[in-house]
Amino acid sequence: EPGFFEGKTLINLDSEDEGQLFIGCAGGIHTDVSFRIGMEKPSGAISAVRLNVGGAAGGHSGDDINKGRMNTVRELARFLYGELKNGLRLVSINGGGKSNAIARESEAVVVTSDPDGLAARFKEFADVLKDEFHATEKNLKFTAVKEELKGMQFDSDSTAKVVTSLFTCPHGVYEMSQDIPDLVETSTNLASVTTDGDKVEIKTSQRSSIGSRCKLIADKVESNFSVFGAQVSHNNGYPGWAPNVNSPILKLCVESYRRLFGTEPEVKAIHAGLECGLFLKKFPGLDMISFGPTLRGVHAPGEKLELASLDRFVALLEDVVCSVK
Repeated sequence: EPGFFEGKTLINLDSEDEGQLFIGCAGGIHTDVSFRIGMEKPSGAISAVRLNVGGAAGGHSGDDINKGRMNTVRELARFLYGELKNGLRLVSINGGGKSNAIARESEAVVVTSDPDGLAARFKEFADVLKDEFHATEKNLKFTAVKEELKGMQFDSDSTAKVVTSLFTCPHGVYEMSQDIPDLVETSTNLASVTTDGDKVEIKTSQRSSIGSRCKLIADKVESNFSVFGAQVSHNNGYPGWAPNVNSPILKLCVESYRRLFGTEPEVKAIHAGLECGLFLKKFPGLDMISFGPTLRGVHAPGEKLELASLDRFVALLEDVVCSVK
């Protein structure tokens, strides 16, 4: 709370590239979606097929959103949308995980009168995706397995609403910064979908360095789902952190880095969310900077820390802390 501490300088250690000093970050908001599903008993000669899309690179929904990686929820919904005309019904759809990560795995159980034809079309779709994402996705895996249907299926109207809204949901970079070259200004992430009985829950997150643009993209996501009758809610979000190129701690860090390593650090803003915006909201006078060791594959299996960068990071931190007056 305001007044909790008296310090005037904050050093954040949540950055992911040694040699880079961050002086600004995006704010964000989470938009959650809930569908109430109409259920029915299957009739006629039908079979269930379990469709799985996996092996995608995933990654951080802020730092990696502009790297052309595949979102498996979006691409699975793309295939299912094309199958609506063939009478497809959903039994369940699940995919993705945390709201700050790009969905790596997704799965749907569907009902169809032509399981072999659906499986063949899914294989063709897999080849299309492997071609489309040949540069960014090297380990994609696709399976279509027939299984016995247990329980109920979505009715036609609910199937169409869930599939179509996922297919049309915005995802990815919305706008680039007008002030900082190559910096994403505004983005949105279709993070996850979960089936629980007669409910489907969808989680998304939006980011922007401009508060009004963050609200804009959140409103676009809301309108996409509300037109299909879903309940949509937003959390309170978290504020961004506007860069201050005249920051005293920035000047001290640049001088320290130059003296320790004989080279100039990069001074940047980041599209990911850092805690700095939250501190700044409660302590408007804070002078802040963020730096850290080099991390790769953040928010995905195989996350790594570059040990050589850790030594430099620790040396910089010690020197800066001892130099603050």
